[in-house]
Amino acid sequence: MNQPTVSQTSAPPRIAFVQAGWHADIVRQGHAGFVAECARLWPGAPPQVAVHQLPGAFEIPLLAQRLARSGTVDAIVACALVVDGGIYRHEFVASAVIDALMRVQLDEGVPVFSAVLTPKDFHEHETHRAFFSQHFVAKGAEAARACAQTLAAHAALARHAPE
Repeated sequence: MNQPTVSQTSAPPRIAFVQAGWHADIVRQGHAGFVAECARLWPGAPPQVAVHQLPGAFEIPLLAQRLARSGTVDAIVACALVVDGGIYRHEFVASAVIDALMRVQLDEGVPVFSAVLTPKDFHEHETHRAFFSQHFVAKGAEAARACAQTLAAHAALARHAPE
């Protein structure tokens, strides 16, 4: 999808990018895709993106909530890879994280975007690692586009709100 660039009418948005440390080499690719797409969408004045590293996906919602409440960010992106480690709990973790991120967004009024992925099958071999590394680049870019569109929609709503 060829997305137009975002018109720059105010200060660049402040975005928190919260990423899990599990499979950090793969998850970091989400950040790389996000930043590259932001540079394309906001030419000349890309968003201010602050990276926050946490141990795992389960820790992300609390920090997202604190960031949203701080008033210092316009949007939050969560990025993690939740895999089946042999003990059936990854789907529960992923569900808890996604539900909590939605609650943060609705309770705090700050858009929250998820690149928290739970693949059906992930194995520690080079083929899967390479595939998911590239997949996270694409998901990071998708998150940037969703962020740009959502922030633009919120800005338009604010401009047309009765005073």
